[in-house]
Amino acid sequence: MSGFFDIPSDLQHTYAGLIGLHLREALVPVLVGLVVSLPVAQLCVRFRWLYPPVLGVTTVLYAIPSLAFFVVLIDYTGQSETTVMIPLAVYSMVVLVPAIVEGVRSVPPETLAAATAMGFGPVRRYVQVQLPIAVPAIIAGLRVATVSSISLVSVGMLIGNQGALGNLLHDAQIYNRPELAVNSVVTTAVLAILADAALVAVRLLLTPWMPKESAAR
Repeated sequence: MSGFFDIPSDLQHTYAGLIGLHLREALVPVLVGLVVSLPVAQLCVRFRWLYPPVLGVTTVLYAIPSLAFFVVLIDYTGQSETTVMIPLAVYSMVVLVPAIVEGVRSVPPETLAAATAMGFGPVRRYVQVQLPIAVPAIIAGLRVATVSSISLVSVGMLIGNQGALGNLLHDAQIYNRPELAVNSVVTTAVLAILADAALVAVRLLLTPWMPKESAAR
């Protein structure tokens, strides 16, 4: 096990540094995807005709293999973190937009009517009424997007992106050190599990009215 944490010098990072870079490349796109998805989802809720084409476009983008997406972007953003983050943000939107739309649509009409009677405008009603009630659906979408993003970051090593845990797979072959491949796989899986658990905890905090059994699923 002594070589398990012995990171090759060509990566120019420690084990902890690789974890930090991997999380940055994985979580920043999810955050960007969430920020963009919130207003897009609201437009889809308000203008129902808009939802099918938005869903169609995002589904087509999701069907593009991540490696192909990376290769297309290299000419514009180079072998950089941005090249990895852009597709991951798009993939996150594919999951988050439907989750938010369905969550917001699940708000009872009488609740919306009460908010309107209290003088809530569309934006205030969306932020203070619909989104809080839609939290379980949104967190469910975030869990899928986050775990997917953490796993897909490793594909970035195929385009020469330095820093993420996926590069350990490459170095495992170069230096004939299979323990590096095990390190990459195990660490990525642990990060995904911890991130998922953290989101479950967030949902428990934000939805104290839900039964704990259903909130932990």
